[in-house]
Amino acid sequence: MNTASLRSSNTHARLILNSYQRWSGKPLLDEAVEPGTESDMLFLAPIVVLSHGTETDPILNYGNQTALKLWEMNWETFTQTPSRMTAEPMEREERTAFLKAVSENGYVDNYTGIRISSTGRRFYIMQATVWNLADDHDVIHGQAAAFRNYRFIE
Repeated sequence: MNTASLRSSNTHARLILNSYQRWSGKPLLDEAVEPGTESDMLFLAPIVVLSHGTETDPILNYGNQTALKLWEMNWETFTQTPSRMTAEPMEREERTAFLKAVSENGYVDNYTGIRISSTGRRFYIMQATVWNLADDHDVIHGQAAAFRNYRFIE
């Protein structure tokens, strides 16, 4: 992701950060985020953060550098990928049911599941938080996920 794209995505980064705070009652990042630095701080964070939109088959619309590295994709590829493709076919039904629960409740914490990178590398995500991206007018713009812990499956 280039610097211009990062700066123009402050609005989306703010949506991710504010929605997380709203649902969980705590900040997503450990350090304070100054206005205007949201996208830089989120993109460079050591935790995995990603989001998708509200399409019928939601497309990933954000992944920080930690997410891009884990899924082994560049920004352009990542942000054109249907989010269902982050899970193996046999895991997709469970993922769909889980995301429905997030839609209904706004926020789910402590999720564990198996995901797959673009090269076929499988990994467990552990203690993930998934939440609805809601603006100040309660309009839902998609869902986001964040987690610190993952383990590759050999």
